[in-house]
Amino acid sequence: MWTDPSRLDPTLDSRAVTFENPTGARGAGGASYGGRKGAPSRLIAPGERVTLADLDGPGTIRHLWCTVPPAPPEALRALVLEVFYDDHTAPSVAVPLLDFFGAPLGRPVAYASMLTVVAEGRGFNAYFPMPFRERVRVELTNHSPRAVMLYFQIDFTLEPEFGDDASYLHVSFRRENPTAMKRDFVITEGLRGPGRFLGCAVGVRPIDGGTWYGEGEVKIFRDGDTELPTICGTGLEDYVGSAWGMGPHAGPYAGAPLDVRPPDADPHAIPAFVAFYRWHLPDPIVFTDDVRVTIQQIGAAMFAAGQEAEAEAYFAGNPAAGQGVHRDVFPGIAVFGIAERVDDYSAAAFLYARDVQEVPPVDPVAACGDLERRPFELPSVKEPFLSAER
Repeated sequence: MWTDPSRLDPTLDSRAVTFENPTGARGAGGASYGGRKGAPSRLIAPGERVTLADLDGPGTIRHLWCTVPPAPPEALRALVLEVFYDDHTAPSVAVPLLDFFGAPLGRPVAYASMLTVVAEGRGFNAYFPMPFRERVRVELTNHSPRAVMLYFQIDFTLEPEFGDDASYLHVSFRRENPTAMKRDFVITEGLRGPGRFLGCAVGVRPIDGGTWYGEGEVKIFRDGDTELPTICGTGLEDYVGSAWGMGPHAGPYAGAPLDVRPPDADPHAIPAFVAFYRWHLPDPIVFTDDVRVTIQQIGAAMFAAGQEAEAEAYFAGNPAAGQGVHRDVFPGIAVFGIAERVDDYSAAAFLYARDVQEVPPVDPVAACGDLERRPFELPSVKEPFLSAER
């Protein structure tokens, strides 16, 4: 994915943008207050939109890092990142800030992957290459009612040309709260090719907390697929590289680092919130014309002997999926089946496309609803001291 670091390319001009050097100009960093850390951060007021970078190309953004103080989930989710390429007036990246770093639902936890790292749960890193031909503009909007202290750095290179095989990173955001019964949640659709589906970061709030939520298959429709996809998975946790249920874990290409449940909960209990990521790096998903990625909302339920009435009521409200309802197939289990369900799903989808295209804007109200801390979730001990409101 990256070039051999031992091979030198003198045509690359290495730069970085921070509040200490807002333009990334050569020899211009850290000029305020005698160069003694005079402007490392800035307070972003409620409703304020800030331009983090406005750069002339050709070039490539190589790394984005930022941090904000601990805050309630709905406040963190209300920070929205947008990226505009080549003087286009509509964004090609529009996503809640933390979702861009693979941390959905406003609940960052420590993890590391090939493309995103949340260091110690508070340092947000993204390593998506983001080529730009003529210009790139990166903006952040604070849609929350509280001011936010932001530190950031964007590392980029200026280059002699925009390569013939280069493409633009597009990131879109969707949320459906709740989903509709038997209508699969759409992770991404609408971008035209040629391009590549790089992956996604998905947040789930299981609405029925008493039954398993993750039997839904991820389906990838490409280049004219209609009723049936070319690529069809076998279940949510399987897509994330796990199996037989899912607990918190992280790997280079897939993981589910967020798993929120009461501290005294049974290890098999359904989490209040869960989030996963999947990066298609060694297994590229390339499309020529179009791509559509969906995930089903299908779960599983089992009932012990004596719970037949409860089983009948459950499957009356949750239609059986797959091979239907089974009886007396497991020791101690009288009724078992996979079933349709509704949940709260959101997704940041990452794609490369040859042409610059618009993605839908983020609705901050829809993005932030129903994310309040649960009674068992304790705020960071640092939150009162780092809050911009103190």
